[in-house]
Amino acid sequence: MISRRQVLAGTVALGSLPQVAFAAGESLCDHVDPFIGTGGHGHLYPGATLPFGMVQLSPDTSNEGWDSCSGYHQADGSIMGFSHTHLSGTGCPDMLDILLVPATGPVKLKPGPLSDPDAGYRSRYDRKTETATPGYYSVDLIDSRIRAELTATTRVGLHRYSFPKGEGGHVLLDLAHGAIKWWGEHDLILDNVSLKLVGNDTVVGGRQVFQWAKGRWIFFALKLSRPFASADLYSDDQRVGGTDMEGKNLKAALHFPDAGDAPLLVKVGISSVDIEGAVKNLDAELPDFDFERVRGAARTAWDHELGKVRVEMTSETDKKIFYTAHYHTLLAPTIFQDVDGRYRGMDNAVHMLKAGEANYSTYSLWDTYRSVHPFFTITQQARLPGMIGGLVRMGEQSPDGVPIWPLQGRETDTMIGYHCASVLAEAAAKGIKGIDYKAGYAVLAKRAFVDDVHGLGFYRQLGYIPADKVDESVSRTLEFAYSDWCTSKLAAHVGESQAAKALRARSQNYRNVFDTCIGFMRGKQADGQWVTPYNPHSLGHDQAKWRDFTETNGWQATFLNQHDIYTYAKLFGGLKAYEAKLDGLFSEKSNAEEKSLADITGLVGQYAHGNEPSHHVAYLYAYTGAPWKTQSRVRELMKDMYRDQYDGLEGNEDCGAMSAWYLMSALGLYAVDPVTAVYVFGSPLVQRAEITIGGARKLIIAAPGNSADNIYVQRVRWNGKPYTKSWIHHADLMRGGELIFEMAPRPNPAFGANMVDRPPSFS
Repeated sequence: MISRRQVLAGTVALGSLPQVAFAAGESLCDHVDPFIGTGGHGHLYPGATLPFGMVQLSPDTSNEGWDSCSGYHQADGSIMGFSHTHLSGTGCPDMLDILLVPATGPVKLKPGPLSDPDAGYRSRYDRKTETATPGYYSVDLIDSRIRAELTATTRVGLHRYSFPKGEGGHVLLDLAHGAIKWWGEHDLILDNVSLKLVGNDTVVGGRQVFQWAKGRWIFFALKLSRPFASADLYSDDQRVGGTDMEGKNLKAALHFPDAGDAPLLVKVGISSVDIEGAVKNLDAELPDFDFERVRGAARTAWDHELGKVRVEMTSETDKKIFYTAHYHTLLAPTIFQDVDGRYRGMDNAVHMLKAGEANYSTYSLWDTYRSVHPFFTITQQARLPGMIGGLVRMGEQSPDGVPIWPLQGRETDTMIGYHCASVLAEAAAKGIKGIDYKAGYAVLAKRAFVDDVHGLGFYRQLGYIPADKVDESVSRTLEFAYSDWCTSKLAAHVGESQAAKALRARSQNYRNVFDTCIGFMRGKQADGQWVTPYNPHSLGHDQAKWRDFTETNGWQATFLNQHDIYTYAKLFGGLKAYEAKLDGLFSEKSNAEEKSLADITGLVGQYAHGNEPSHHVAYLYAYTGAPWKTQSRVRELMKDMYRDQYDGLEGNEDCGAMSAWYLMSALGLYAVDPVTAVYVFGSPLVQRAEITIGGARKLIIAAPGNSADNIYVQRVRWNGKPYTKSWIHHADLMRGGELIFEMAPRPNPAFGANMVDRPPSFS
């Protein structure tokens, strides 16, 4: 293990601290359970993928309904087959491309309903045999009596099917499969679907999908470990002749009379560019069929990424939850380029990356700007130019402008605000190199000053979005104000001082939807009158027509302000009154008789941990001089909202957002306002953490007296010296060092109480 002297290159003297030994040769994959979050409303899949992998090869138990957004739910009793693309815990469905169904007996062309597996090609499965570890999945299919195993490279999925001894079988390729019936509507629409047999061991094709991401492209190249004896092609479930076809509903059944003689392996490369790209990806990443080699390489890749944060905790359960959260945080965004550097841009054109560039997709920015991207600025610095630079290219190439929720080269325009502003401004504030910040600012400036979408015209004219003109007006106003703040920071970074000043002032527009008479955020009409009726437990004043809030209510939206907390507190009557209002949020009754949303879950009073707008709220006590209340709340949330169970998440994962909150909180750090480039202290759950931050530099976080009872921070030492602040700069942490928390069972009200020790805001 690298010594502390090596860690800090001899530049600082560290305090004496008992060492917690990490097990030699320990595989961190052994602490990961991919099944956590596959039940309840977690919307996660258990299949095989690599960190940020373009392929996510996983079983599909259902392709319709909200809880099947990832194609899998633990409560389902049968498996349709195995497809190659899946979303990680989103609240909207898509993907599930290129379904393979290994089967015995007669060919069935439809999956049949979940309630009747015998009606189609579904197979019940033996839950006792279902196994998942990072980069590997296996299950025994009961009805077809086949053992299925899955692993993957970045762009290729590898299947291994063991058929019953001495029996024949077939593999059905269903190109009509995908996510359907989003919120009870939005049937899957396909176009430009093609399928072609090449010889007797290869199938190629592609399709254009119009679902959540409308018009996205997916191409594939499939190769078998041994030739099929015959193949049947189907269009609209009618058998057709020839070796290639086009249509809307295409399927192929590949027959193997010798299926039971030896395992059958199938490798599938994918591309968004063209079939040739899929073939190149297949040949470059997986020239053979060595399943165990690929499985081992996947495990090694995961161990490398997970090993960037090595922790010791007081229980194995906590350690499992931590490493599973780290695993889930590394599933998105996903690599979105071919091995030759080509990728499909947001303009639907094919582009070529420059040497050293990388391209990604699947950005749930409304969720992930809060904790995923701050976590990446600590642990994934080498990937940041690709992840963040790619957002700039998207904004330049997309006809929709600034990226909101980009998926597979298409803009879904889902959720509100434009939070790539936070990701870009945070990177600039933290000194991340390799990003064209001037180009990024140009993209954001067009949205801030020119575009008239989602109520921005009203926002610029009135200083708020009127509730009688635009739905979710309060939340939109608040999030545009935060986007203004972020864009002002980026404007200042690139020398646009006048724009920075204007946007900074405009970022205080949150004041225009705050009713000082009642102390809540509230909808306002175009004529300046407050909307009625008003109930802070409600989604809006007239739910038959619109909501005033986005996946929140009046209580939760009142604490959406992340960037100007000290000024905002004055509207309540000062910091003490603001703190009392925070107390009220957590103590208010949860069971109000008001219509709510499935996303508003994990309630503590009216705080809703199951949805991201609440995630920073427990940390706001640090600004009032009562960080001990933060410490109590975050410990409670880590304990109650995260479990090592199928339903171990209180809300859908949203591409790592739920998990990243846990990671940051377990480390004792949280970025309330990411663009300020500081972290507020919480109550670390780890006993010790070693974080690799670049080269030989490490950040050590330790709480040697940590326990279930010792949740309160008494004192902090940074590099051996007393540290009185309740926050710390990102730049300080990234130089490496040792942050020690002294913990006890009772609060220390003096720690972080002085104004000079409280976190900065609006600075």
